[in-house]
Amino acid sequence: MVMVVVGLVHLVLPLVAAAATPAAPAAHGHLLSDIALCIGVAAMFAFLASQSKQPTILAYLAAGVLIGPEMGLAWITDQQNIETISEIGLILLLFMIGLEIDLKKLLASGKAVIVTGILQFPICFALGLLFFSAIGFRMGQAEAMGGPFGLAYLALASGLSSTMIVVKLLYDKFELDTLPGRISLGILVFQDLWIIVALAMQQNLDNPQIGPLAASFGKGALLVLMSFLLSKYVLPTVFRAIAKLPELVLVTSLAWVFLVCAGANYAGLSPEMGALIAGVAISTFPYNLDVIAKVTSIRDFFVTLYFVGLGMRIPMPTVSILLIAVAAAAFLIASRFVTIFPMLYLMRLGHRTSLLPAINLTQMCDFTLVFASLGLAAGHIDRPIVAVLILVYAMTSMTSTYMINYNHRLYQLLSNLLWHLRIRDIGTREELPEAAASHGGKRIVFLGFFREASSILHEFELSRVEGRRHALLDDVLVIDFNPEVHAELRRRGIACIYGDIAHMDTLHHANIHSAELIMSTIPDAILKGTNNARVLRQVRSLCPHAKVMGTAESIPKALQLYQQGADYVFLPRLHSAKQMAELIEEGLREGFDALRDQHIAELRQRHEVLA
Repeated sequence: MVMVVVGLVHLVLPLVAAAATPAAPAAHGHLLSDIALCIGVAAMFAFLASQSKQPTILAYLAAGVLIGPEMGLAWITDQQNIETISEIGLILLLFMIGLEIDLKKLLASGKAVIVTGILQFPICFALGLLFFSAIGFRMGQAEAMGGPFGLAYLALASGLSSTMIVVKLLYDKFELDTLPGRISLGILVFQDLWIIVALAMQQNLDNPQIGPLAASFGKGALLVLMSFLLSKYVLPTVFRAIAKLPELVLVTSLAWVFLVCAGANYAGLSPEMGALIAGVAISTFPYNLDVIAKVTSIRDFFVTLYFVGLGMRIPMPTVSILLIAVAAAAFLIASRFVTIFPMLYLMRLGHRTSLLPAINLTQMCDFTLVFASLGLAAGHIDRPIVAVLILVYAMTSMTSTYMINYNHRLYQLLSNLLWHLRIRDIGTREELPEAAASHGGKRIVFLGFFREASSILHEFELSRVEGRRHALLDDVLVIDFNPEVHAELRRRGIACIYGDIAHMDTLHHANIHSAELIMSTIPDAILKGTNNARVLRQVRSLCPHAKVMGTAESIPKALQLYQQGADYVFLPRLHSAKQMAELIEEGLREGFDALRDQHIAELRQRHEVLA
């Protein structure tokens, strides 16, 4: 514990000393008044950003532009005080990124995530080098446009996406746990690992020889090894001892990150790389979520100052800077489709699963601004390049917000374009009738297959008679667009067809006309491009004699579905999977009329606070 505190003091003391050094008021101003001004203006802009559903980092950058000396009102002319404090925010930000990298989950995430995650960034980086070379950037020349390493920084920026934006928007859309959502998150985690590599190489850009580069990676590997040994054999004991004292969890977490940062600094590596390693080392701790929750509040304060300070340094953009930024933003968006889509498509994941991750990742990473700031301080790039990257971040953040919100409509447009280019989807329009012919005549049809349907189907699998599987399993047909679901269902001997239930053509060609029961077990919040009421109408027009079961999340919506003609409505919070399996068997055997009337009466008697 003493070593931890010593490491913390070793790194923080120079920062505190720099902030506390007496200075003439005319030269540096008052630290507290500068902080108050930065936070106040940032809060105002953040409120406006939240109302317009834009990333808060854009708000912080805009606040810095407004109060800074370059393009704004020059309310703060010397940024030394703000930069001293914001350096701590940068360390905490990278520590949080490291905390979110769970290597165990990453290795178990499947071939699609691992292959795409490993290859996406290098391919984007290589394409970026070619593209920006073509528009005039050169490498290693002091007089080159953008600085000696402007080309490399622009190429790196084109390969990284924003975890914060993607997670926030996919969470709001209930898409984090879908297959495209999991692939998107997996690629983002691999990008975080590439960030560690980039930070290690940044130290040696001025002297890019094999010897110094190998020495840097060797020091980094040694730091990683020591950090993981401490996190395995020392930190668990420490955290168990303080687990019931929340304030000590926070202090010890901060002590740990600054200790590793001090070790990185002592080894000639960047403290920022040490912060990432410190986060990764304890990312699998059982206390991981508690640490994240406690560090987030103070991190947000320092990070706000960091991005406000960065905004102060944005120069007045010229026409050439704007043109380069527009070209870079367009290239970044195009590069996602050129790299991500082909890899996923070649792994037989279909148009939907291959296109949605590419759409989700069409923005620049927040860390790129951090990396550019470090490069500016090291003399690798000039200020116009920082301005270009900030403009690209702003452009792609705004465009990707709309692209993610409307990703399914955009996917349909792109899928139709691919269709005209003869790039076929899994379960194409020609294949669908053939697949339906081989699986037609099933009594039960699941429209979409998510957790609820999986649990109900598993109840039938558990119901064995004389050692034989349930007879209804041979009468089930699943229509879904998740390739992983298809592979597992086929392994279990369940008939399935690849298709999007949001389209009437899929239902028409799936040969479900003779089905006795057609079920939608997915609530409206998760269904994309349709809803249970629309599915009910479509199925009624196609299969007027079939019984139709829908799903609702609330009692009023369930009663509304009943009014629209549903034979039964599944409420996941009221029905268990076992109850639904028994109800399906009873309904197929004796009819759904009595079950329907009884359920409607029960729902009308429930006067819940939140019905």
